[in-house]
Amino acid sequence: MRKESYNFLKKIQETPSPSGFEQPVQRIVRRRMKPFADTIETDVHGNVIVCINPKGSPRVMLAGHADQIGLMVNYVDENGFIFFLPIGGIDPGVLPGSRVVVHSKNGPIEGVIGKRPIHVLRPEERGQKVEFRELWIDIGAKSRKEVERVISIGDPVTFRLEMVHLANDLATSPAFDNKCGVFVVMEALRLCSIKKMKCALFAVSTVQEEIGLRGAQTSCYGVDPEVGIAVDVTHATDYPDIDKRTNGDIKMGGGPAISIGPNVNPALAELLFKTAKTKRIAYQREAAPRGTPTDANAMQLTRGGVATSLVSIPNRYMHTPVEVVNLKDLETTAKLLSETVAAIGPRTKFIPE
Repeated sequence: MRKESYNFLKKIQETPSPSGFEQPVQRIVRRRMKPFADTIETDVHGNVIVCINPKGSPRVMLAGHADQIGLMVNYVDENGFIFFLPIGGIDPGVLPGSRVVVHSKNGPIEGVIGKRPIHVLRPEERGQKVEFRELWIDIGAKSRKEVERVISIGDPVTFRLEMVHLANDLATSPAFDNKCGVFVVMEALRLCSIKKMKCALFAVSTVQEEIGLRGAQTSCYGVDPEVGIAVDVTHATDYPDIDKRTNGDIKMGGGPAISIGPNVNPALAELLFKTAKTKRIAYQREAAPRGTPTDANAMQLTRGGVATSLVSIPNRYMHTPVEVVNLKDLETTAKLLSETVAAIGPRTKFIPE
């Protein structure tokens, strides 16, 4: 991976962006893409829309959502322990013992998530499902007043953000879902910026996907594309105790997973497959028999409908503090998107036959 591209990925991974609080990451996106874009806009919702060849045809939109799951400060007790609510879909079972950061107006504040240890649980409580009300954040404060001097109700909280390398091109970080998708769509636009493009290309860093695909809905309405490709993560199934009969066969390092199903325009999917084969780009197929819980769903249903596809990056341990992706998969996905988009022109047909 190019040094500049790697640094961009690392920077967005280590910058907080829980749903509704994405703007620190969006500022990084705007700075990074300025040398490659014809236009960069931020809409009222906070989506960042980067465009090249705006007068081209058709209008093509790539979407990767910038928001990550997180927590929100909800209550502070008299002893200074902080209770919270989830932002997005979080399994409370992964939270105990986690290191977290409260992102306050006074700056980042380190904390840990505590719960009663197993030694003091009653026998009938052991093995029961963890609930949010049984967890708290400990920043080391001694009283509510001490906390309230630096933290306010409504402040967002994230896992401690750090990108760490593992073996065989793997990396681990909170929120690869889906800041790595933002990286991919922006990297694809960078690659397209040196090509002779026929279509107008809009790479969008969308907001609030984790709480209802909200940014994709508003940005797609504003961009008004005829073609849209969402980039997100999908569950890798190459680790223990996961049933491939129900979750498919998706491998880390196997390239992007291209979805097949009713959320996907058949002609656009076929163009992705053809491009991958022609350019010898590794890819995988993923069954999606219903509307997907991704930006592709909102994009497909915008205005009179958009020819939509979903391209996904294999991810282990989704919605935990230790999500894992293969860095080569990110590069491969960006290349597939750039080659596919470069082949789209005014005569490319997407009407199902």
